Amino acid sequence: MSETQGPENGNHAEHGAGGEAEGGNVPAPRAQGPEVIGVRKGMFGARAGGDTSGYGGLVRTVALPGAAVRPYGSWFDEVADELEGALEEQDLLPGNAIEKTVVDRGELTFHIAREHLVRVARTLRDDPALRFELCTGVSGVHFPGDPGRELHAVYHLRSLTHGRILRLEVSVPDGDPHLPSLVQVYPTNDWHEREAYDFFGLVFDGHPALTRIMMPDDWQGFPQRKDYPLGGIPVEYKGAQIPAPDQRRSYS
Repeated sequence: MSETQGPENGNHAEHGAGGEAEGGNVPAPRAQGPEVIGVRKGMFGARAGGDTSGYGGLVRTVALPGAAVRPYGSWFDEVADELEGALEEQDLLPGNAIEKTVVDRGELTFHIAREHLVRVARTLRDDPALRFELCTGVSGVHFPGDPGRELHAVYHLRSLTHGRILRLEVSVPDGDPHLPSLVQVYPTNDWHEREAYDFFGLVFDGHPALTRIMMPDDWQGFPQRKDYPLGGIPVEYKGAQIPAPDQRRSYS
């Protein structure tokens, strides 16, 4: 459900805001450093001896990239300028809709307030200078240690007209996982949003038929959340009883 955009997908030579002399290949400076939201220990979420990977002692910081400051480089400034100008023409202050602009690993991401998601998406689709006509997927993300924005929906948009890729990201709290559906803007999201709902519990208001797409209708919980238990059932194999994954011994 994810899509990456490397420099080769950005069409720097054709669509860039300038060549190397203008910093087209220079990473955008940060307005702030990485935002640390937690520390992850072990592997696969296993606790109390269930980690069979041998990485039980692994400790890793969980950090989100900070906001970038201009110039962003490549064609990113052109798109940001056009989007902000188009929103202003609709009497919407860009700062109210765009919470943060991130340039990281050659990718451009606009963090959008959920109440303005539909308008921003429609503007990106319809503005002649933007023309992001296709949404190729919706990725769910779960950060249980980030209070107030535990759940994220990430939209991967592609401009067939201009040969560009960007992402929109919306965060919502675990206790209120609602955000507007984009099916009216991108009909292909009918299936993408159902999958994000099924696995992460994101509720897309206005979706024509928000039902599970992979799990049984009566399934309890959302399997791709990080706090979802490993669970499992024991399996009999050649006379031996193999314990469920969360009951297997650790190698550490």
